[in-house]
Amino acid sequence: MKTSIQEVEGKLIATLEGELDTAAAVQAEQELQPLLESDGKDIVIDCEKLDYIASSGLRILLAILKKAKASGAGVTLTKVNDDIKNVFKMTGFINLFNFE
Repeated sequence: MKTSIQEVEGKLIATLEGELDTAAAVQAEQELQPLLESDGKDIVIDCEKLDYIASSGLRILLAILKKAKASGAGVTLTKVNDDIKNVFKMTGFINLFNFE
């Protein structure tokens, strides 16, 4: 699992690549920690190269969403493939996040 974060035009852009499974979740959570401290900046999570997400990965994204909303920011998931979108649908998370 590879992650990167950059700031572009006042937004934090996170890129996820690989499999966000239970084994990768601890490291990914540490690497995505800056998103939890976004201080009201909108967050975009690029999922184009995300191949798989487990419940532990969903938990990380939910924590990011809760912190962002608490600071008045939004979270958008972009380029989500159909398999991962189906995981969001099955868990009911599809209604929590903005998708582009």
